[in-house]
Amino acid sequence: MASGDLQRLAVLIDADNASAAVVKELLEEVAKYGTATVKRAYGDWTTANLTGWKDQLHRYAIQPIQQFAYTKGKNSTDSAFIIDAMDLLYAGRVDGFCIVSSDSDFTRLATRLREAGKTVYGLGERKTPEPFIAACDKFIFFEVLKKSGELATAMKISDLPDLRDLLVHAINETSRDGGWAPLSAVGSFIVKNNASFDPRNYGFAKLGELVRKQAYLECKEIPGASGVMHHLQVKVR
Repeated sequence: MASGDLQRLAVLIDADNASAAVVKELLEEVAKYGTATVKRAYGDWTTANLTGWKDQLHRYAIQPIQQFAYTKGKNSTDSAFIIDAMDLLYAGRVDGFCIVSSDSDFTRLATRLREAGKTVYGLGERKTPEPFIAACDKFIFFEVLKKSGELATAMKISDLPDLRDLLVHAINETSRDGGWAPLSAVGSFIVKNNASFDPRNYGFAKLGELVRKQAYLECKEIPGASGVMHHLQVKVR
């Protein structure tokens, strides 16, 4: 992939394990990271429980992949999903994968795709098991894709990692002269070590907004090379 090009992403949706109510917001989120060149949703489309998905498939050009539930209690959808993901990996036509599910069964798939050098974005509910979250480069909760007015009630702060410990550790690890750390480096460090970290989990649209509200942190803006753009730096008081 040439420098500056958008990532080509395969968006693979476990329709049995994901809500159709967030499809619009989900694809808008994916667009921040690259271009969805493949969009597929897996499930048994003959069942009534996927009715809510059917309108969304045409609206957003998502290809439905039919997988009959041949054996009760066995998730054949997962198998079809994983086989397709590996076929896409070996075809070499995508740079990354968006795995849309809250199912821990995809943990090994995410790990394998990353071992092959592909970027993996996970999207699922807050209840998603930690091993699957940790197996992704970045994990986005469905709850933060809701409207901003719903955000405060969607997430429980008590369920999230301790914010102060995360920020202070990241700043200490990325700081330069005088203890100042570039905010971009701080954010990258946190996500590499905590795939589900997202300022929106705490009710902030951007990391810069979040750090400015922390009384134990000090912020300053550094003019960019152009003299127009500014870069935020942060340190522990």
